[in-house]
Amino acid sequence: SFSEKIVLTPKGKTANSTTILIERRVVSDESTNKENVHVAGGDHTGIVVNKISSNDIEDTYPEASLTFNVFLVNAQDGSHTQESRTLRFWFKPQVSNRDHASLAQEFFKELVSPHQFPRDYVGFIKLMMKLMQNKYPSMCKLEVELKQLEERPLPIRPTKPNCLLIDIRQHNRSLSASADESILGKEVPLTEDKVLELIESAYPNPVTVEDLAKDHFWDEEIVAKYIESLKTRGLVKGMDHGAFTRVMHHESNVQIVKQMPTIISSKQPTIAIITAQYCEKLAVDAMIENKETFVRYTTLGVPTSPDGSYPTSTLIKATRFGESNVYTLGNIGSHRIVCTKLPTVGYTREAITAAGNTTTRLLGTFQKVDYVFLVGVGGGVPHYTDYTKHVRLGDVVVSHSCSPNKFVYTYCENVKYNDDGNYIFECKNYCPSNKIIQNIAMQLKAQNESTGEAPWFNYMREGLSMLESQIGEHDFSRPSIDTDKLYMAVGERDVIEVAHPQPHDVTDLSRMEGCPRLHLGPMASGRAVSRDAVLREAFSKSSQALAFDFESDTVVESVVGNCGDSWALVRGIADYKDGLKKGPWQPYASLAAAAVVKAVICSLDEPSE
Repeated sequence: SFSEKIVLTPKGKTANSTTILIERRVVSDESTNKENVHVAGGDHTGIVVNKISSNDIEDTYPEASLTFNVFLVNAQDGSHTQESRTLRFWFKPQVSNRDHASLAQEFFKELVSPHQFPRDYVGFIKLMMKLMQNKYPSMCKLEVELKQLEERPLPIRPTKPNCLLIDIRQHNRSLSASADESILGKEVPLTEDKVLELIESAYPNPVTVEDLAKDHFWDEEIVAKYIESLKTRGLVKGMDHGAFTRVMHHESNVQIVKQMPTIISSKQPTIAIITAQYCEKLAVDAMIENKETFVRYTTLGVPTSPDGSYPTSTLIKATRFGESNVYTLGNIGSHRIVCTKLPTVGYTREAITAAGNTTTRLLGTFQKVDYVFLVGVGGGVPHYTDYTKHVRLGDVVVSHSCSPNKFVYTYCENVKYNDDGNYIFECKNYCPSNKIIQNIAMQLKAQNESTGEAPWFNYMREGLSMLESQIGEHDFSRPSIDTDKLYMAVGERDVIEVAHPQPHDVTDLSRMEGCPRLHLGPMASGRAVSRDAVLREAFSKSSQALAFDFESDTVVESVVGNCGDSWALVRGIADYKDGLKKGPWQPYASLAAAAVVKAVICSLDEPSE
């Protein structure tokens, strides 16, 4: 009788390499009843191992492949051996070409998953055969090449393109990555740069020495010393009530107002741009011409005690700048723009809710706004085998629906498990009723892929030139490509560093060199998933998200609630989490996102008035 088996055949062996072939074949029981064939039984029934190698196997070009380097470290003496492992995949004819890379990636992820990561040759080969037998019926052939490499010091990166570094040692892999009350009360190192970062984050809300010290358990004298140093450097200025705020060097036309002045009809903005990080606001402002900025500071006094002192609670501040606003008005192309920055005052949901209130105030103040952009940094969702789907640092993602899902933005409120042990994601989904922004972004992407034209790249150059002339501001230049490191977690203590997939067409790579790629896809967020690597990956797969951001759901809800028919999130990729990791990619990613927004705005129809 005949039955389908998973058949392993040694294909070739040299002094330093071994190649084996694992095939899905229909074979007769008679052909497996030979001395040179081992037929597995029990849990491994259906697996056949040929003991003798075969040289007459037909070679065809693989439909997907993946190479990674393994560094096996001896815990006793620290010695190691280095090995290159290449997997080449072939699939059944009914599997479409577009599914080859994703199936190969899923297979690889399961192969190195934390609960079954194979630590020796036998386990490695056996796991591949079992995965192919039980979970990947569409895979018909897998070739595995194991190659010993010369012993050398452990590199900190893959040594060549399309390689993985599996580094077996302790790593700090804190996964907290979003609105998370659990981080409150934890010690934050006190440095001058950290004080400046917090002042920038709170802008336009001023902060006091007392507030910074109490909120972060710092010494007031040291905080005051750092702020004096920042004042000397011209980065911070003092205000009433002992407060301080950031000096905006690029703003030559700034008015401090108690109320927004009346804007004549012809100068009313029709486009609103909302940012949250300081570097995001700088990047967007670099795209705007004829700028004028209005800052409204609001102070709310707190009643004193009978003895004239202020309350000692860390939750109550003597003077609270809780509702300050900054609005920069100007032009992008023929369109009137208003850009604001949300005061980022914390990681709690209360702080994020306040961001929604600020958005409501913005749209109530400027009632002719037809388009809203949420612009800034985000975290990319990488693809390990498919260049066309891979989102990497510096790229830009525009929120866009992906069939069969209808939403462009999804916020995960909670995660549950069903009886089968699968995740159930409880989400709020959002989609604009008018997708003109998404349609224009699609046209820009198609044009770029067909002709190489990327108008946002020119806008980035112009903006960078302007930003470089500003004293004491962030560095918006492109960081070294060597700092774009991509990791995959393997268990609690191991990580894999993965080289980025390369395009099949070398001309595509040369055309895109140094230019951020534009991607269209859903955005995701939510503390329930963003702090855990496994949940984040599962949620991105179910939602088809290309990027995560830092919980913009209250802002999106405000936009939708204020009759915003046309809106989009535009995120430059600054890390592979949620965009909040401080580092050299944040300013550059902000500039890339702002430049894409300018390209979209300049493609909109000219205003009727």
